[in-house]
Amino acid sequence: MKCAGCLLALWVLGIACFAQEHPAVTAQPNTVYVGADGKFEAAPDTAVLQFAVSVQAESSQEAYQQASKNVEQVRQVFRSNGIEPKAATIGFFSVEPTFEWKNGRQKPTGYRVTTDVTLKLKEFSKIGPIVGQLADANVSERQTVNYTLENMDRAKDEAVQDAYRHAHDSAEALARAAGRTVGELSYASLDISGNPRIYPPRMMRAMAEAAPAPTEEFTPQNVTITAHVNAVFNLK
Repeated sequence: MKCAGCLLALWVLGIACFAQEHPAVTAQPNTVYVGADGKFEAAPDTAVLQFAVSVQAESSQEAYQQASKNVEQVRQVFRSNGIEPKAATIGFFSVEPTFEWKNGRQKPTGYRVTTDVTLKLKEFSKIGPIVGQLADANVSERQTVNYTLENMDRAKDEAVQDAYRHAHDSAEALARAAGRTVGELSYASLDISGNPRIYPPRMMRAMAEAAPAPTEEFTPQNVTITAHVNAVFNLK
């Protein structure tokens, strides 16, 4: 009896946990409630290159002047690769004092000037040269590349359709098991997400040092768009 009671408790707990994973839906007679996942893979259409320009010097003026020179070198790297500098966005120059601990006290050591640069690229073949030239010029930090899909409308539609097909198929299987048929859709909820590809700084350095042949282009993995559909169908 004790074992039976444990099994019953686990069964009730399992139902409670399962119910928490879905939105609250008021059950109606002669309906079937199903949930299903769908996905669609598409090649990314945009690469987002992000990095920081950071300089430390004894005075704020010296740090600002050196940071300005480094930013100008970044502009030259862009121009040498056929990219207008205005295609990139640059943040404000932030200035903050730097310190070191000595004899239990903070001692000022200078100032650090930092700004962030973001560049969106449609031509992936330019990523390697730009990363390599920035590394050679030693003017950037924390480089990352994020491959993403900006034109996601078609990919979202495909993922939703795939999820709905799976949900409808599950509803039909349940209906057949009960000797019924599936009718009209009476309720649905939808959740969509994607997974951009991000490359950390150590991989960025490897890309810069790889020196591929001039005809080779870097090909990122596809972006996967996923959709989850919860649906309620009437039963005939």
